[in-house]
Amino acid sequence: MKGRISLVVAVVLVGFAAFVAVTRAEPAQNVTATVLARGTYDAFNVRSDPHGEIADFRAHSTEPIDLIVRQHDYQPHSTTGWHSHPGPVFLTVTKGSLTYYELGDPTCSPHVVTAGHGFVDTGDGHVVRNESDQPAQDISVITAPVGGAFRTNLPANANPVCGF
Repeated sequence: MKGRISLVVAVVLVGFAAFVAVTRAEPAQNVTATVLARGTYDAFNVRSDPHGEIADFRAHSTEPIDLIVRQHDYQPHSTTGWHSHPGPVFLTVTKGSLTYYELGDPTCSPHVVTAGHGFVDTGDGHVVRNESDQPAQDISVITAPVGGAFRTNLPANANPVCGF
């Protein structure tokens, strides 16, 4: 009986923690996201010619995955909110400049990316901010499980070192 009570208490505490985490999740602010395409790819293993023009690029998936192409339009001083992805994301800034911060960075170092340049995100927690007075835009290619979610909101102030 004592074991059952402990189990019930544990389940209630876990449920409460999940509820608090969800209610404290930080949504995007003044960022409009548009899915341009989503496609399912069979398992693959590709590699560039190491002697060619692209030095040793590799991509590998043992199971089918989805690739999502998404456009984000950022108003001045906007944020995506802290979030994560189930896999890597390739981002290209097409207008303005955006600043990326990583969840696990103990120094909260900004990574500023300007139009025409890209950033590869591992999928771990991060936030993207338009810290300028001008609109900005990026195009993201996101990897995700077939039919699955491709973004998970994280709590506000997920990296307390950053202070935002």
